[in-house]
Amino acid sequence: MVRRLGSVLAAAALCLAAATACTSTDPPPPRPGQAELDEALRRAAWDDDVPAARALIDRGADVDAQDSSRQSAYLIATSEGRLELLRLALERGAEIDAKDGWNGTGLIRAAERGHALVVGELLRAGIDRDHVNRIGYQALHEAVWLGKDTPAYVDTVRALVAGGVELDRRSGSERLTPLEMARERGHDTLERVLMTAGNDREVADPDAELLAAAGVGDADRVAVALRAGADIEARDEGRRTALLLAAASDRIEVARLLVAMGASPDALDDRHDTPWLVTGVTGSVPMLEALLPAGPDLTIRNRYGGVSIIPASERGHVDYVRRVAQTGIDIDHVNDLGWTALLEAVVLGDGGATHQEVVRVLLAAGADRSIADKDGVTALEHARTRGYTAMAAILEG
Repeated sequence: MVRRLGSVLAAAALCLAAATACTSTDPPPPRPGQAELDEALRRAAWDDDVPAARALIDRGADVDAQDSSRQSAYLIATSEGRLELLRLALERGAEIDAKDGWNGTGLIRAAERGHALVVGELLRAGIDRDHVNRIGYQALHEAVWLGKDTPAYVDTVRALVAGGVELDRRSGSERLTPLEMARERGHDTLERVLMTAGNDREVADPDAELLAAAGVGDADRVAVALRAGADIEARDEGRRTALLLAAASDRIEVARLLVAMGASPDALDDRHDTPWLVTGVTGSVPMLEALLPAGPDLTIRNRYGGVSIIPASERGHVDYVRRVAQTGIDIDHVNDLGWTALLEAVVLGDGGATHQEVVRVLLAAGADRSIADKDGVTALEHARTRGYTAMAAILEG
């Protein structure tokens, strides 16, 4: 009995000494605590790593947890212009009026850096638009006094005006209004924006003013109309919204303001056009870029059943086709006529250098050259039939 017990003890000792002979495993490492999760989330915010941030929040990281310098993932998103991260933080319950080390809100931080899209997002989410920080500045003061007379800050000031911020409060130290600040700094464009906003003219019909201003490309008047209470999705007699009017006429500044303030890129009019679909007709890459932050539905079809890359290919908008192909749009979508973008570039193109380049871009993006039309004719066969020798050579390659 003693001998048997000794054998058992010896075997146990050998098992402990040689991990490879044991069936037990090492204990799992300790799970990170809350402080570690929160710090990892702040690092992800600085890196603008949204997938990592989402995973950390799912594990319990706090979007409002601040470090010793009063930085949190939410506040980092506002100051660094991380729009997708900001949307995630707001979705996960960020305290929208949280304060930083200067007793400033995210709106003040974003305005100081000229992040118009973040400013618009925060205003629409209900942030305190007129909060004053420790040095006596509101968001509008920071955008004017600490900003520049550049498109980013012009967009930011317009968004603040449209969002209804106070215009006449004097700053804590300089004792200047935002308009006086713009003059002092020599910011001529910002001065004009603020002068238009400060005009006491009553807007009798804000919706009509919004549509009229958008149609002629007057972004300052658009801001005033929104400030006066215009419905950003108001429609004209053709059910066109202000954003659709801006897109059709390539009014980029107006579009940027409307997107910042939440206009839909997917609003259909009577012709089954949307602001996004119209970009495929105009071929405007700047308008495409202005609309992308609004998250347009890339699958919405025009009255011919096509997505935006199809009319762009037909019309030879090379730069647009190249850019829109990077968005995840279905480049092999077949419209009601039975044509893809590749087929339209051949069938409705002229076979010249521009349409040849469209074909090259589509093929480089992975377009399927084997897709035939309703009659079973491929793009290559159409090119040969039309005598487009150079285009046919591209399609053969």
